[in-house]
Order: sequence, then C-alpha cells, then structure tokens
Amino acid sequence: MPVMLRALRGATTVDEDTEEQVTGRVQALVQQMLERNGIAHDDLVSILFTATEDVTSVFPATAARAAGLGDVPLICARELSIRGGTPKCIRVLMHCYSERDRAELHHVYLEGARGLRDDLPE
Repeated sequence: MPVMLRALRGATTVDEDTEEQVTGRVQALVQQMLERNGIAHDDLVSILFTATEDVTSVFPATAARAAGLGDVPLICARELSIRGGTPKCIRVLMHCYSERDRAELHHVYLEGARGLRDDLPE
C-alpha cells in the first residue's frame, strides 16, 4: 500500500487540572498513538488538541513540545461545552503519513475517555 495521509484520533482525561497531570496524560496519549500505529516522528504532519473548559493549567501542545514534538505544527482549541459531556477531557486529532489502511489504524482512548468511542477496536 502506498504511503497516505491519515488521521488518528485519541482522548484522555485528567483527575485534577494540574500542569503535571495534564502534561503526563497528554504525553502518554501521544506516545501510545505513535507506538500503536508505528508512526515515526518524521511521519507526523500536525496535531490538533482540544480541551474542555475545565482544563486551564497548561496548553496540551506544551506537553507535546516537552516530549520532543516542538518541530511538529501543534495547535490547541476549546472543546464544545456540551451538557453531559466528559469533563476534564483532552482530545487529539493527529495527521500523519502511514502505509496502513484506514481500517488498520488504532485510535487511542485512555483514562475517563475510554467510553467515548466504544465502537472502535482496541
């Protein structure tokens, strides 16, 4: 299969809105997304992070930069405030090049975000 531009989804939550916990959870999420999909640093195109309004301690992109992704275009945005939505949630949309077919990609949902997409395979 030729190398194609693909998009991976992921999400995690924090128990407390602290810089340490947001940083740790974002770094764990991004690392698992890369490892589970065989994505190398140079395969990354860009990463979009969103966070619910109750996450204010640090930009999720700052955590990704601290993990060595400073040369990858990163941006943060505010997640919609939906009644009944998952609190303290950080979501990721990662654009990358991959030889994998779309059906072979593994989206990663950790912590309290695991139930957001129960239709996806582990």
